[in-house]
Amino acid sequence: MSRMVFCRKYQQEMEGLDAPPYPGPKGMDVFENVSKQAWGEWLKHQTMLINEKHLNMMDMTARTYLSEQMEKFFAGDDYDAADGFVPEKD
Repeated sequence: MSRMVFCRKYQQEMEGLDAPPYPGPKGMDVFENVSKQAWGEWLKHQTMLINEKHLNMMDMTARTYLSEQMEKFFAGDDYDAADGFVPEKD
């Protein structure tokens, strides 16, 4: 049986992650408040940001930037997209 969480992004009860995505309090916060679907969408968006903005993940500034964008993504705030990015229409 899958674990259910109240997803911060979608504001509804959804399937949760199987384990925290990384250690520490922030990882536990994601584990307890973000759905598996929202996390998967964030990973795709994060990859796009890293590639399109040529982020160096060894640079703390880039890591801080991604952390801030992740918070905005899950909170439903405006978050950065890649330059010239146009989302697909369903």
